[in-house]
Amino acid sequence: MPYTLVIVESPAKAKTIEKYLPEGYHVVASQGHLIDLPKSKLGIDIEDNFKPIYQAVKGKGPILNELKKAKAKADEVILATDADREGEAISYHLANYLGIDLSEHNRIIFNEITPKAITEAMQNKQHVNLDLVDAQQARRVLDRLVGYQISPVLWKKVMRGLSAGRVQSVAMRMIVDRENAIDAFVPEEYWIVDAILKKGRTQFTAHLTKIGSSKAEIHNEQDASRISEDLQNASYVVQSVKKAERTRKPLQPFITSTLQQEAYSKLGFTTKRTMAIAQQLYEGLDLEGQGHIGLITYMRTDSTRLSDDAVAQAVAAIESQYGKKYLGDGQTRSTKKAKSLQDAHEAIRPTDANLDPEKLKKVLTNDQYKLYSLIYRRYLASRMAPAIYSTIAVDILADGNYTFHATGSKIKFDGFLAVYDVDAEKEETSLPEMAEGDIVKLSKLEVEQKFTQPPPRFTEASLVKALEEEGIGRPSTYSPTISTIQNRNYVSMEDRKFVPTDLGKAVIKLMVENFASIVDLGFTASMEEHLDKIADGKENWVQTIADFYEGLKVDLDKADDITRISLPEEETDEICEKCGKKMVIKYGRYGRFLACPGYPECKNAKAITKSIEVQCPICGMDIIERKTKKNRIFYGCKGYPECDWTSWYKPRGKDCPKCGNMLFIKGKKAFCQHDGCDYSEDYNPE
Repeated sequence: MPYTLVIVESPAKAKTIEKYLPEGYHVVASQGHLIDLPKSKLGIDIEDNFKPIYQAVKGKGPILNELKKAKAKADEVILATDADREGEAISYHLANYLGIDLSEHNRIIFNEITPKAITEAMQNKQHVNLDLVDAQQARRVLDRLVGYQISPVLWKKVMRGLSAGRVQSVAMRMIVDRENAIDAFVPEEYWIVDAILKKGRTQFTAHLTKIGSSKAEIHNEQDASRISEDLQNASYVVQSVKKAERTRKPLQPFITSTLQQEAYSKLGFTTKRTMAIAQQLYEGLDLEGQGHIGLITYMRTDSTRLSDDAVAQAVAAIESQYGKKYLGDGQTRSTKKAKSLQDAHEAIRPTDANLDPEKLKKVLTNDQYKLYSLIYRRYLASRMAPAIYSTIAVDILADGNYTFHATGSKIKFDGFLAVYDVDAEKEETSLPEMAEGDIVKLSKLEVEQKFTQPPPRFTEASLVKALEEEGIGRPSTYSPTISTIQNRNYVSMEDRKFVPTDLGKAVIKLMVENFASIVDLGFTASMEEHLDKIADGKENWVQTIADFYEGLKVDLDKADDITRISLPEEETDEICEKCGKKMVIKYGRYGRFLACPGYPECKNAKAITKSIEVQCPICGMDIIERKTKKNRIFYGCKGYPECDWTSWYKPRGKDCPKCGNMLFIKGKKAFCQHDGCDYSEDYNPE
């Protein structure tokens, strides 16, 4: 019997796909890249047209040997790695290593792990796309030239163990620039005046918007008091009433970046956690009566496109569950610049619209259920009718000089909101019936002092959104970029927002002053466009790299003249128990630590602890925030090692009202971990 070898990336995927194929097919996993650039050196021959020097990945020798043996027995080898540039490169390197003819149709592409998708892929074999391979190779060479040649400069001029990177450096610059804008921000005082008015028995709020014919701008208490006095005994007359209808189109189905943003804001998931759970859903689960099946399409995509079959399934599900009036025309509100789309495959969606989240709840973990439900609902909503609102806008004139404005809106038809909750759009505000010339009564005035606010710090979600809008990086880069800047201690997290450390600021200062193009947003975005053109076969990758390196080489040649940056040593109130000096904060491999300024005579050093102002349930001492060597945060008793209480979850500082034990925080929920207690409550850190 003919023997066909199919090579995928993931072992879980291999087991699933083999079940879909007929007898005589054997599916094995490469477990990612097997051939790559060396880790310990640059691995690029700059003089020979930037030729990459590939080698077997350390520790992957046994897998390569097994693949070689399996290939020797096979009548045919099919390359079925992931449907992106990385997957194409893995297929290319496997073909070269195993002696497979790259001109043959031995590559299959599928966007979901279902019997239908695998069957269709087998019927439409392709050859390895060398343009995509070149684009992946160009990215790797670019990143090597930046990382392996600028990082040693950081070691010499700032501190050992640092790293530079095309995308991570730009992300850090955005964070540092935002922090500088916050530091430079000068708040300005302003006052708002609201009138609580009454028509019949109904009260409503109107906002002062005009004084005379000018916009109402009140900058001090004296003016606010004078205006308030004028308004106390004024007559309030309805000047105009405008009624209208407003429609709200549904959002498009998820792409990688919007899934990461929405999972962060709605579920409290980090980008890393989101992608890990999405990978599990893509690889699939065993479902009763259906076997092992992938639940979502490929989760690394820039495309919002849905296949005709996916659209038909969504339409059928909407019509069945909600009725024909909820069907939309497919016109959704765009969330992405069209020029940056890579339409290699579909949006992230369920593989089968009949697999309702509630039907799968018993077989999914809690996190899987939450993310799958989010993806499912967004997919259905994208094909539903717009929401329709009845709106009313009323202008009210007080004392013939002050104009107040009030608005109201009601949902006339919920449309896609029946499936996908958009908090701001679900809110309704009602106004009483009013007509021009009506008199309304003043119940009270509310006068409040305000100050303008600085721009907000980036969260994971807003950073991903900003990178996407600027055209920096691609779907596969956002999560590792965020992990890198955290692991390198370039940022700390405060209330789930990025705050650049002194180390991060020092690195960006050096980069801006000496490698300006690397941290220039426009330049980095243009490089992504060049990579896209290489993938489309419109540019030569070697020429693109040569043009880039010409400028980088000029900057590198000046690196010896860069002035060394000394990180500030902040004195603390912590007293060195060995010599009595006040300890200072220094930076090391694992971030900030306390050190004695008397070094080298006194070598005392210890970790910086941060109390969360909650007492240990065992001994009553403070619980402090700690970090593992891999920079993962956990919580432990300050009395360690005498008291060994620890938790991965942050204590809430409040006891469970049901059983009296400690509550812990997970995302936007506080929950009880005590056996047999299922209490949880909403938690908002702000």
